[in-house]
Amino acid sequence: MIIKGDDIKKLIPQRDPFMMVDEFERQDETSATSALTIARGNYFLLPDGMISPTGLIEHIAQSCSALAASNKAEDSNAPIGMIVEVKNFCCHRRPLLNERIQTKVTFGFSFGNMTLAHGVSLVGEETVAEVDLKIFMQ
Repeated sequence: MIIKGDDIKKLIPQRDPFMMVDEFERQDETSATSALTIARGNYFLLPDGMISPTGLIEHIAQSCSALAASNKAEDSNAPIGMIVEVKNFCCHRRPLLNERIQTKVTFGFSFGNMTLAHGVSLVGEETVAEVDLKIFMQ
């Protein structure tokens, strides 16, 4: 089931102008796909008309947050997560205003409140960013 619009707010704690996910679909307990169309007014949109590399990382992190929330009971609040470590980040190119980023996130090893995650973002068929994250979830 694809989640869009205000229903995303049930999965992530961020609100405008920091919301970096506008579509989400859980694949299973450890993976999901998400999407974001870069709109004018996006906090991470730079004057050159491209999203910042940190915006790509934030988009992937919020996608992980949505996956974690989708694994919780329906009446639970969205978990608060913090990026503890960013590894192997590669920004192949920065997406432009009005481009749609599609991201696949996958959870790896978890221990207590710490989870390792991997994210890959594409625009069309082109990979634009990849990163490994260590996330602390409350």
